[in-house]
Amino acid sequence: MGAMSSFLNKYGQFLRNNKKYWLMPVLLVVVLLLLVTVLNPGSSMTPFRYTPF
Repeated sequence: MGAMSSFLNKYGQFLRNNKKYWLMPVLLVVVLLLLVTVLNPGSSMTPFRYTPF
């Protein structure tokens, strides 16, 4: 968990230093789509989860 919090701290510093606040909603949407795809095994999205692998 330490590596993840370190990454989030560095990402937050990057957003503040470079004024890239528009990246936060993009990251949030990507994380939400990932969670919906991974945590819902009975959905129609399941076949697409294995496509990249």
